[in-house]
Amino acid sequence: MRTGPAAAEPGYFHEALYYASDEELLAVAVPFLLDGVTAGEPTFVALGERTGGLVRSALPADSGVEFLTGAGVYARPTSAIRMYRKLLADLTAGGADQIRIIGEVPPPSLGSTWDWWARYEAAINRAYDDWPLWSMCAYDTRITPADVLADVAATHPHIATAGQRHLPSPDYLAPESFLRQNRPAPPDPIQAYPPLLELTDPTAAQARSAVHQAGPGQLSAEDFDDFVIAVSETVTNGLRHGSPPVRLRLWTAPDRIVATVSDTGKGPDDPYAGLLPPADGRPGGLGLWITYQSCNHVTYHRDADGFTLRLTAGQPPGLTAVAQSEPPGGERRPGGSGDPQLSSGTRP
Repeated sequence: MRTGPAAAEPGYFHEALYYASDEELLAVAVPFLLDGVTAGEPTFVALGERTGGLVRSALPADSGVEFLTGAGVYARPTSAIRMYRKLLADLTAGGADQIRIIGEVPPPSLGSTWDWWARYEAAINRAYDDWPLWSMCAYDTRITPADVLADVAATHPHIATAGQRHLPSPDYLAPESFLRQNRPAPPDPIQAYPPLLELTDPTAAQARSAVHQAGPGQLSAEDFDDFVIAVSETVTNGLRHGSPPVRLRLWTAPDRIVATVSDTGKGPDDPYAGLLPPADGRPGGLGLWITYQSCNHVTYHRDADGFTLRLTAGQPPGLTAVAQSEPPGGERRPGGSGDPQLSSGTRP
């Protein structure tokens, strides 16, 4: 049987946890985690290095809480969705009646790439609804911008507060409504300059060749190869499902490559396209799903000229400044690279 306020929910119970001090975070997180262990529920922490360390230190030895470590957990929205869906499926197949997770997106994600993490927070209301999950998404109000907090309120049906109170979010929007909003992200500063190249109706092979000619810059071989695949898939989608002409533009900087692919159509009808695995033969679903997993940032917009996807490999602008911001009294650092791994909470 399910426990807590999620007991009345058939699927996903999705909460936001706002905190303005370390004490506020621990006042909600520690009872949430220990109650889960007491109930025999698989219970996880997927916080950053600093906040995860605080929680680990506040838990008793041999608490039974598991820690998901590695920035790979929240490296990209679709990667997080893929990893969590597998974890939830495995746990429920093993007999779990409820799973508890407290997590947070890395502080850099609260900046120039927040738009796709906002879409992630909306999409997981559906992506995880097949499993008995109760999760809290923690947001430090000392460093979280006001526009991000507004999106958090719109994408979380519930709010967790101290005293084990669980309130409905008055600003919550159904995920489809949130995802259908046309919210163009600010242009990358390098887009203020003429593109390095511009092709009209290129084949996928021509698109790949053009990116190779531009070169990887400082990107790793793996990131560059992923970006080539993403551009190829996006051009193919535009040719198959968009309206001509399809235009590819490419810009480069020492630390990143930016491409836009535009056509005169309306873009995909499915609000979850790219965020959830393709199902039921949705047109373009697989290509976008691959693209979202192959770039460091993907954003889109619709205007009078049609639909445009922007792909970024490398470090999107503005991340360094956000990553260095920290709450009073403690350092906040993004974690290193690597795949998520389970570590025992028995040795805080």
